[in-house]
Amino acid sequence: MTNNELERQLTDLPGRLLHNLAKGRVSRHFRMGKARLVQSLLKLSPDQRTEIGIEMATMLSASARPQSTPQPAKPLPPDPASQTSRHRPRHDSTQEPAVSKDALFEGIGTPSPAPFTPDEWQQEAIEHLTTGDVIVSVPTGSGKTYVAVEAMRRAISTDQTVIYTSPLKALSNTKLTEFAHMFGSENVGILTGDRRDNAHAPILIMTTEILRNLLYDAASGEIDMRLDTLGLVILDESQFLADPERGVVWEETIIFCPAQSRLLLLSASIGNPDEVAAWINLIRSTPCRLVHHRNRSVPLRAAYLDPSGTLVPFFRTRDIAQGKAFTLHPDAKRLFARYEDQTLGTRSKR
Repeated sequence: MTNNELERQLTDLPGRLLHNLAKGRVSRHFRMGKARLVQSLLKLSPDQRTEIGIEMATMLSASARPQSTPQPAKPLPPDPASQTSRHRPRHDSTQEPAVSKDALFEGIGTPSPAPFTPDEWQQEAIEHLTTGDVIVSVPTGSGKTYVAVEAMRRAISTDQTVIYTSPLKALSNTKLTEFAHMFGSENVGILTGDRRDNAHAPILIMTTEILRNLLYDAASGEIDMRLDTLGLVILDESQFLADPERGVVWEETIIFCPAQSRLLLLSASIGNPDEVAAWINLIRSTPCRLVHHRNRSVPLRAAYLDPSGTLVPFFRTRDIAQGKAFTLHPDAKRLFARYEDQTLGTRSKR
């Protein structure tokens, strides 16, 4: 069978049979459309294409073979209850009208001025820091930075040193600008691998590796006056505890952190915050409290920008809720199919 003949036969197959042929041969075939799947099968080795031809012939002969069916028994009278339930439409997202592009962007913009009122979980986290360590595990945009800033205000008001760590130099530089605007540039310093400014300021921003090294030096007997007055350590993006390569840095930083210092761990994506809190309770002399919720303060929405410049909703519904199944928006499906035809169609003609 020539490649062109195989392509024609594959194109005529239903999508379900194409995916059956792709099992074990094409990686992630379940994410592909029909045109892309056909092209992926045609790129296989000659031996694999021969196997596909044989399997395809078997499938087609089996579907064409007449099947003997027994004579049906005399049908029973229909049950009114079952008839009603059989024809009742299911309530799912595919039965609801697809969201429009205008509705997708509804409410986005600068909110009206209003007095700020902290959430209960923010107040709870700040109060717990007066007696122990705290893990804040809440969705992005919920206000974790507010907890950090208020805890920093309380610490420096009592002449304590604050260390704020982040996993990236770029994020450290951003926080330097942000905190210098809040507390004054004279009160904020930075220590990274290639930058050292105002190193004895009451608020020090650094990468987690730098803090771990300072704690190493203190453990070996090297005196650092900044650690004597250290009252608060903030570990931002603390989900890096699970990183296979860098996670040990966060572990050692928590283990060697001075007992008089309060620990504040911030993250939006810790998978097991309960276990992390339990571990810190075992290795630290102060109690560790977990402040955890999954309610998004800022709704999450998704849109698709096509290479042609067309912007459409990605899903049929507007907001993305955790644990809810979604179906693609019909306009997004249409653009996906058009893009696939334009790219793979041109490639198949060569």
